Amino acid sequence: MLEKKFLNKSSKSVNNIDRREFLKRGSLIGAVGACAATFGFNFFSFASTTEEEKLLKSGEKLIRSTCSPNCTGACGWNASVKDGRINTLIQAADYPEKEYNPRGCLKGLSMPNLIYAKDRVKYPLIRVGERGENKFKKVSWEEALDYTAKKLKGIEKKYGSKSVAVTVQVPGTGYVNKGALVSLAGLSKWSIHHGYDQNGDLPIFWPMTFGVQSEELESTEWIKSKYTMVFGSNIIQTRLPDAKHLLKAKKTGKVVVIDPDYCITAAKSDEWIRIKADTDAALALGMSKVIIENNLHDKDFLADFTDMPILVRKDTGKRLLAKDVKSLSAKAKSMEVPDYRSLFVVKQKEGFGILNPEDLNPSGAKISGNFDLTLVDGTSVKVTTIFDELVKGLKDYTLEKVSKITGAPAEQIERIAKEAGGNKPLHVVYGASNYQWYNSDIKGRAISLLVVLTGNIGNSGSGISTYAGQYRIRFGLKKWWAPKGAKLNWVPYLCFLRGEGKNYPKSGIKAMIGAWGNPFDQHNMAGILKDRAKSGDIEFVVTSDFQMTTSCLWSDVIFPASSWYEKWDLTATILHPYLQLQQPVIKPLFESKSELWMFRELAKRLNPKFEKHYFMDLDENEASKKIVKILLENGGPETKGITFEMLRKGPVRLHSPAPGDRQIPFYEQRHEKKPFPPRSYPAPIKATAKFLRSGRIEMYREEDLFLKIGEKLPVYKESYLETEYKVDSKSKVDADARTKHKLRFFTKNSLYRVHSTHSSNPWLLELQDNKPKAYINGEDAKERGIKNDDPIEVYNGRGKLKAYAMIDDGVMKGNLTFYQGWWSQYLQEESYNSLTYPYIKPTHEVYFVPGIWSPTTSWNECLCDIRKV
Repeated sequence: MLEKKFLNKSSKSVNNIDRREFLKRGSLIGAVGACAATFGFNFFSFASTTEEEKLLKSGEKLIRSTCSPNCTGACGWNASVKDGRINTLIQAADYPEKEYNPRGCLKGLSMPNLIYAKDRVKYPLIRVGERGENKFKKVSWEEALDYTAKKLKGIEKKYGSKSVAVTVQVPGTGYVNKGALVSLAGLSKWSIHHGYDQNGDLPIFWPMTFGVQSEELESTEWIKSKYTMVFGSNIIQTRLPDAKHLLKAKKTGKVVVIDPDYCITAAKSDEWIRIKADTDAALALGMSKVIIENNLHDKDFLADFTDMPILVRKDTGKRLLAKDVKSLSAKAKSMEVPDYRSLFVVKQKEGFGILNPEDLNPSGAKISGNFDLTLVDGTSVKVTTIFDELVKGLKDYTLEKVSKITGAPAEQIERIAKEAGGNKPLHVVYGASNYQWYNSDIKGRAISLLVVLTGNIGNSGSGISTYAGQYRIRFGLKKWWAPKGAKLNWVPYLCFLRGEGKNYPKSGIKAMIGAWGNPFDQHNMAGILKDRAKSGDIEFVVTSDFQMTTSCLWSDVIFPASSWYEKWDLTATILHPYLQLQQPVIKPLFESKSELWMFRELAKRLNPKFEKHYFMDLDENEASKKIVKILLENGGPETKGITFEMLRKGPVRLHSPAPGDRQIPFYEQRHEKKPFPPRSYPAPIKATAKFLRSGRIEMYREEDLFLKIGEKLPVYKESYLETEYKVDSKSKVDADARTKHKLRFFTKNSLYRVHSTHSSNPWLLELQDNKPKAYINGEDAKERGIKNDDPIEVYNGRGKLKAYAMIDDGVMKGNLTFYQGWWSQYLQEESYNSLTYPYIKPTHEVYFVPGIWSPTTSWNECLCDIRKV
């Protein structure tokens, strides 16, 4: 029987909102309505057949497109257009499954505020003042492109082609236009940064444990879960179109939220476990111990689908290879397996056997035992199973110790562990803000133990999911993104900031080409990006955008981009499995152009030979449609049979191995016994399969570094020991950081922005009182003489940030939360990310596959303090 602990009326003080405040906020929504009337828009139109009929009778056109910021929503909208202007946006609500209808939020609804905004980039611009000074001259497209091509050629000649770098952000929001830049970078042999690790959204435990970039259940699968555990993901705030499915999951099972702060998702849960920040690994390991001790683990699943039965040498810590065992050596030599696989030894009912990495059918392997085996050279070696190694390691995680580390009551930890272990399907959601830490890899490995031990993998409603941006490429892109002769030099973004590391060019990176992002706000860690731009170390910056963002202000050339309501593209997201079209509902405003147009024009200026890739004989709209068709025809099994004409009629579900094309991770492995991992596009299988040499889920890492630092299996490690508490001149850490900077600095996703998109949206600014706010616990504020709404400065040895104090006892003492995405102009030209630093954990560099196993940003690994100003 599941125990549901609902939060009672006393939680009012935690929410810090009463009836008067509620009415005040209601008046703000009314004010937004008045604002809409002032602007002349009729935006407050959600899905309504009657509304659509009225608009059509009035002579307006309804055109479907897809909202496409760096958001996992990918919501379909019908734009009501009259006289070439968007008057209303209405939720399309045309998904074949009614559960997905309607989709949309206030950010998407108010998108015309950005399309028709005063900060819309209208014309090509070239800088004439200092960087960041906002002094530009209006030029023609011809002049802007010629100037850019000349500058890039000069930098290539002086420093080499790798000295030019581009960033590709969230490909799922636009496979056509983003492919135009990536293919140009490949043809030009430039460097490139992957947005997944740049944004800190790469969950590095995935390749370490499952051999993939990331995986997730589609959101309607949440309803099928009997038990849901949410580790640090504020779904109700950051996944608005799909939040309803989490609420429905409460009716079919139980929803438990693990979070240091009383966020809105915690408020809506059946039970909230409050733990100290970054102690989730200890909690998960303590729960895993309870699951095993109460015999709630799935022994058959562990034997067949994981590395638990593999024998490990006690002398070296390495897994025992069949070729080294006297009785198995000959057989091992006769077995043919791919180079990325290894043949390991397991104990079977009768003697010892070889675990076939290409066959997941039951092998009769035992998951427990200690043995002695004779090696080929005649010596004897003591071995044990990985499962027994795990059990041994879990002995340290007693309920009392875990309670002390996390702050959660021992009774609650034990009860939740038993509930999770005894109720299938179990689904775990691991939030991005929670894995943006230095030790995120071992934390994720520990949390994934909960679903692995209990066999909650590969079935409907079960598994572990991470939802952060539309990074996952859902089908094959090679035909468009990788033209013949193209070669990309992938440089992890943290290596770019540090000026050293994997694939970093000898001459450095001297030119930045950016689109679909705002790095001078979002990635200005420790102020490094602005400092390098000021000093001239970065000699040339080009930005394409439809808004005059902070990054535009720091650019040398600005290309005016069309918005997603002004061009063709193809989109796919992770929260629902539908392919959708972006369609131009209006013509591009002013002199804006699609990225396909601008980058193919730049391509022909850089090298006329590049032209043949870009369909120069077609205008940008026809070329875009042709590329969509090419992508569908060459996308592999996921897009087989899906046509452009089908997408013109509405969303079409991508194909998957699961029944009904459901998005259920590892269904093939569980039910068709195919080896792990499935492919992570665009990397070939051999690039990622080497992470799992057994062809199974692997909780054990035997690489030398993992053994050396004690991370062969998941463990808990205290925050900041290798970062903020370690004095380092490069990271500008104060020697007395433990005592001087006592607050943990968190930059979370806002309800009112999609990262920095909508930063200037007047409706959403009004809902925030036009103020950037830092949320702190009442005790922390009192200790520093700070009252609610006081102007404060958040600071450390690297940077500073001005905001207004918001006292919220839902925030755990010692935490400070700032909702990221504000443009610098709203922060007195300061930057919230100037406080952070590009730390790299060595385990993130053991392998390198771009955007899959790569150094990833740990935004939350940051200490600060505050003072009244």
